[in-house]
Amino acid sequence: MDQDYIKQRLIEKFGEAVTGFESPYGMLTFEAPKEMNLKVLQFLYDDEHLKFRFLTDLCAVHYPDNKGRELAIVYLLHNLVDNVRIRFKVFSPINEAGAAYTADIYTATKLFEAANWLERETFDFYGINFVGHPNLKRIMNVEEMDYYPMLKQYPLEDQSRVDKDDEMFGRGGSVI
Repeated sequence: MDQDYIKQRLIEKFGEAVTGFESPYGMLTFEAPKEMNLKVLQFLYDDEHLKFRFLTDLCAVHYPDNKGRELAIVYLLHNLVDNVRIRFKVFSPINEAGAAYTADIYTATKLFEAANWLERETFDFYGINFVGHPNLKRIMNVEEMDYYPMLKQYPLEDQSRVDKDDEMFGRGGSVI
């Protein structure tokens, strides 16, 4: 099974709803609207030829400058029979300030048992609400934490410092 076949099957089923096909590092990657995450995952799982029945990983990425698509939820799926891996992404805008969660997306725990822990971890670090999750709570950070540490909301360094030399860190200055 090659990437063109997988792409063809997805387009036959979902049409223009699946987009962004590319193959970074040789792994087929595509995206769909976040409202379709379960439909796409179910199709990839159930299709007799595709057989993506193993959820290798689920994570998120925060793109603060990507307005309307600040959060990416990434599913890494594996077809164990043909030894093929794919990456499926859904993007979500970040919820308004003051909201309890940064984004809402349907849980995949009914389809993949491994999603239980992976979604809890993603919730813990990014604040994504996996709607329908059986036990969505923090698992690595303390309950009292009122922020999500992987969001890129704060600068990594004190921008007012004058005692640092950016050239020492490979930023700015002359290139020899």
